[in-house]
Amino acid sequence: MNILSRREMIRRSGIGFGTAALGSLLADSAAGERKSPMAPQPPHFTPKAKRVIHLFMNGGPSHVDTFDPKPALAKNAGKELPFNLPTERKTGAAFPSPYRFNKFGESGTEVSEIFPHVAQCVDDIAVIRSMHADVPNHEPSLLLMNCGAARLIRPSVGSWLTYGLGTENENLPAFIAMCPGGYPIQESQNWQAGFLPGIYQGTYVDTKHREVEKLIEHIRNPSTSANAQQRQLNLLRELNQAHLNERGADAALEARIESFELAFRMQSEASEAFDISREPESIRKMYGRGTQARQILIARRLLQRGVRYVQVWHGQGQPWDNHDDIEKNHRKLARQCDQAIGALLKDLKQQGMLDDTLVIWGGEFGRTPTVELPKEGANQGKINGRDHNHHGFTMWLAGGGIKGGTVYGATDDFGFQAVEKRMHVHDLHATMLHLLGFDHEQFTYRYAGRDFRLTDVHGRVIHDILA
Repeated sequence: MNILSRREMIRRSGIGFGTAALGSLLADSAAGERKSPMAPQPPHFTPKAKRVIHLFMNGGPSHVDTFDPKPALAKNAGKELPFNLPTERKTGAAFPSPYRFNKFGESGTEVSEIFPHVAQCVDDIAVIRSMHADVPNHEPSLLLMNCGAARLIRPSVGSWLTYGLGTENENLPAFIAMCPGGYPIQESQNWQAGFLPGIYQGTYVDTKHREVEKLIEHIRNPSTSANAQQRQLNLLRELNQAHLNERGADAALEARIESFELAFRMQSEASEAFDISREPESIRKMYGRGTQARQILIARRLLQRGVRYVQVWHGQGQPWDNHDDIEKNHRKLARQCDQAIGALLKDLKQQGMLDDTLVIWGGEFGRTPTVELPKEGANQGKINGRDHNHHGFTMWLAGGGIKGGTVYGATDDFGFQAVEKRMHVHDLHATMLHLLGFDHEQFTYRYAGRDFRLTDVHGRVIHDILA
């Protein structure tokens, strides 16, 4: 038999992405075949968390308007603050928060009025008020938060976790990024596999759509019957196996084959996973209405079905990057997601999933406690917003081994920079990996003659927030 090269065969036949996967169903039964790179595998030690949902507030929410109250701003309103910190642009005088803060739960954690539903769950939350990053620009800060490196091409957090843990459900991607309305800044680099095999890259889903055919492109094969697919893919499997036998281990080829196989398997399971109409009406009502409510509920359904890492983006189109009208815009943005986030925490707890699900909330940095001065562009000459601030900001974590009702670290009296128990993004990543059962210094991948890790040469586990 004169077997064509794999590239030539695909060029001639034009087999579609959705149909190019059935071969794995037969491959699994063949003795001595390759082991899937997505097969479940144990971490370094017993983990507290098995899965992660990252609620990413795109653009940089203001910590002094959400989870880090600063009464000193009101006392010094309109006055210059005693700071000479580098910022992206020159800012003005102290700008008090327009929102009230109240204490909630047995812990008495203070939360802004714009997050009433999240506030009800503070006893399950560890609020980190001393986060800091490297620069006040979106692009490098997004990559630092999502990939551990601000400028170089590096694997994303979700890719590292799927590389380390594999998947619990071979019929769905192990890592899904949901961002309604298109890509955010830095686009797919936020969920890239970097130098890891491509199979570990996040699968993007545009959750502005409701129909599964639009949520996931090419999920259906409208032109080929199941029997015809099987005949085609039996041949494709034979060609792939011959290609592998000739070349030995090939990470790029393995990733391509796995992607084809996953695409086919998703045809049967993705429709059910993304269909929130299958949820009881009481649950849908608890999460609320709108795009954010729908995608956060979908995220919970995906976690239930074995997806390892789900990143839920909020703020695409109208980000938390409020250089002006912060009182109106932050209130509006919080209203879009607060009910659903509170429902997620309660729902996970009711279903016994919160104990081994790590929930993360935050953006790429915070915002200045000073008002942004008029300029051309973002703030349209208004004096009622805040600029970017990487010197100090807030994130919170819940579930998955986190000590609830905890407030860790602090910014200064005005909220300009982290001053007490400072926690860098590398520390956050080291702590996340620890909760998932990995020693971040030993969790590496060999590339270009060097062992790389998510935290590079930095990072420390913050034990004070662990249960």
